[in-house]
Amino acid sequence: MKSFYDVQQLLKAYGAIIYMGERLLDIEMMELEVSELYKAKIIEVDTYRDALLVLRAEREKEKKKRRE
Repeated sequence: MKSFYDVQQLLKAYGAIIYMGERLLDIEMMELEVSELYKAKIIEVDTYRDALLVLRAEREKEKKKRRE
């Protein structure tokens, strides 16, 4: 898993399509959904870790973009 799109597709595969109208909120909600999938033992630890890394990097990019 290397991109934000990959994380979206992972969530979509489990029936979660997230759009809240604000990118930072979308990222936060996606983190919660990925965590819930992991807690329910639906996804493996590697998938969970990779998804969180992608989402955290995306959040930092978005925050940096807002500061500029």
